[in-house]
Amino acid sequence: MYAVIKTGGKQYRVAAGDKIKVEQMPADIGAEITIDQVLAVGAGDQLSVGAPLVSGATVSATVLSHGRHDKVRIFKMRRRKHYRKQQGHRQNFTELFVSRIASAIGEATAEVPAIAPPASGAGAEA
Repeated sequence: MYAVIKTGGKQYRVAAGDKIKVEQMPADIGAEITIDQVLAVGAGDQLSVGAPLVSGATVSATVLSHGRHDKVRIFKMRRRKHYRKQQGHRQNFTELFVSRIASAIGEATAEVPAIAPPASGAGAEA
């Protein structure tokens, strides 16, 4: 069973047990969040497409971590004009574990993995 969800202005195709990186969300690590913006749900040959959302469908996910993507380098140059400009950007993300998809078609679940506690700062020994 899979679902197409919308979060952070993007759409993701997810199944129970998937790990996805979405735009940063204000949630603590280990928190359970519910995404109710489900655009489509499919299981085998059955497909339920919303207009625009599937009514009653939800996706539950657990926050595994927060982080930053790799740096994207921006380089602008005008030839023969002695103009060069460099810039970099790192986008924040939240990693989610999809634990449950529920809709009128059916329900799919997956066991949430153990979440390691965040590493404490260097030299913070007690």
